[in-house]
Formats: sequence, C-alpha cells, structure tokens
Amino acid sequence: MMKPVLTIVVPCYNEEAVLPVTIKKLHQLLKDLMQESLVSPQSKILFVDDGSKDQTWEMIYKEGLKNEHVRGLKLARNVGHQRALLAGLHAAKELSDCVVSIDADLQDDIRVIREFILKFQEGCEIVYGVRQGRATDTFFKRTTAQGFYKMMEKLGVNLVYNHADFRLMSKRALHELERFKEVNLFLRGIVPLLGFQSDVVYYDRLEREAGETKYPLKKMLAFAFDGITSFSVSPIRFVLLVGIVSFFMSLVFGGYFLTLKFLGDTETGWTSLITSIWLIGGLQLIAIGLIGEYVGKIYNETKQRPKYIIDIDTLNLPVPKRQLVEDELFGVPFRKVSETNQ
Repeated sequence: MMKPVLTIVVPCYNEEAVLPVTIKKLHQLLKDLMQESLVSPQSKILFVDDGSKDQTWEMIYKEGLKNEHVRGLKLARNVGHQRALLAGLHAAKELSDCVVSIDADLQDDIRVIREFILKFQEGCEIVYGVRQGRATDTFFKRTTAQGFYKMMEKLGVNLVYNHADFRLMSKRALHELERFKEVNLFLRGIVPLLGFQSDVVYYDRLEREAGETKYPLKKMLAFAFDGITSFSVSPIRFVLLVGIVSFFMSLVFGGYFLTLKFLGDTETGWTSLITSIWLIGGLQLIAIGLIGEYVGKIYNETKQRPKYIIDIDTLNLPVPKRQLVEDELFGVPFRKVSETNQ
C-alpha cells in the first residue's frame, strides 16, 4: 500500500506563546509517523495565520526556512476560526491524500492521529476525534456544551457528540466539502452531511500548553447561535408557535373578561394591562430579532463575498533554501496570491 501524504492544518490567531511547543510536538509526531511508514515523507504541517497581531506569522515563516515539513498560509485579515480552517483545508487538499485539522493549543491529543491514519487506510473518508468526557471543563462550560449538543439534536441537526474540529478528512471528502458554498460556516454540522464512511477515535482532552483561549464566553455563545440558525429554522417555528398560543390565550381571556363585564364584576386597574403589553411587546421584539438574524444570513449569502483572501502562501513553493535565507526583507512572501476562494 502506498504511504499517504498527510497535511496537518493548524489555524492560528495570536499564538506566539504556544507556537514553539506546537511546532516541536507536531514535527516530532510527523517524523514518528514517517519512520513507521504510515505517511509519506512529503507530508507537511500547514499553519494558517488568521490575521494575528503578534509574532505568530514571523515564527511560522522562520520555521519554514529551516524545516521542509513546515509551511504557512497568511490570510490578509482576521476572518475567524472556521474560515481560517477552511482556507487551510482548501489549500492542502490538492497536495494531500488526507488532512488532519487541529487547534494550535494542542489540547486535542495528537497521539491519536496515528489511529486516524490507520482508520483512513482501512477505508474511512472521515475520522472524528471525540472527547471521552469533560472532566477538565468548568461546571458552566460542561453544562452549556452538553446543553448545546442536546439542543442541536432536538432541532434535527446531525452533530457528532463531543467533537469539535479535530478530524481527518480524505482528499475526496475535501473536494465534496468545497462544493458547500454557504458563507455562514459551521463545519461541525457540514462535515457529517457529506455522508462518507466515517469512524470516531476517543481521546482525553489535555491542558493548554501556554497562552490563553481564543474562545471566551461571548465567542462561544455567538458560535453556538450561528450553528443553530445556520442549520435549522426551528427557532422561527417556535416563535410562530408562541404567537399562535398567545393568540388563543388572548381569545380565552378576552371572553372571560367580557363575561365579567356583563356580570358587573369588574374593577378598573392597570396591572394586568401593563403586564400583557410588556409580555406581547417582548415577544414581538424577540420574533423580529430572530427573523432579522435569518434575513441577515440571507443577505450575507446573496453578496457572495469571498470567505477569505490569502496574502502569503508558502505551501507549494519549490524555492531553494539558500535564496530564502538570503531574503533579508522578512515578511516578503514566497508567493503572492491574487486569487480568492468563493
């Protein structure tokens, strides 16, 4: 059996604190896989710089000068984790038989990548890295994460429970993924839609090596809301249901108060009136906001703007190392890329 060419795609945003450890560990893993003849010597690690403001790109660039297995992709600006990851997947697919995506903090256990490769060789097109548990999470994060997966299941969205973006995808799967053109990206929901033969590998999540998480509560909530509204219209239907129920309740109470009126058993007051106004007004604002969210997503889709723009690409360049080292203008790209991905 031919040894597959593996590319490990690592999206990065302000990861200068953890990047030296990440590069060292991933490079050692790649060498071990090569020594076991599980992957080809042409395998690489592709770091995608998502518009970092620190020294992340400079560190990737310098490492690429001395390490033939390290390459970089610099985006023109910060576009977010999902789009940066997609940029790396698209760039790597033509030069790879399979691609593994992993976050730069290496909280996902890289040792199970070996199992990914074995399952790929057995015929799996997609291999999901799934956490065995959430013992390392805070109570709040564990509760909200489990609630999110359960909610998505109720909404009919096919997600792999406790799976983030640590996965292996074959070249065939990546080509099919590229056919999904939506701007509102939620890869955890899109990848299972491909329907190819897949399997899972369980692992224990590790502590972050250095630096700080790039997913605070605000971004986590926004990500979850994007996932819900990108894959289901159930929230809109729920608002419709609330409106129907409220309408019939108003008919019932209207009839009740009209009966009291005719019986002469009514008292003037404003409490019930104000309460009902606030209730209905709040429901209306929620409904309008939710509808606006969907309309906004439609608006973004119709503009068909590129998901990302590549500034510098060092993945394909057969430039002699001597020439690279002599380039004194640090940051001058190996190759300027004019095309963008739609």
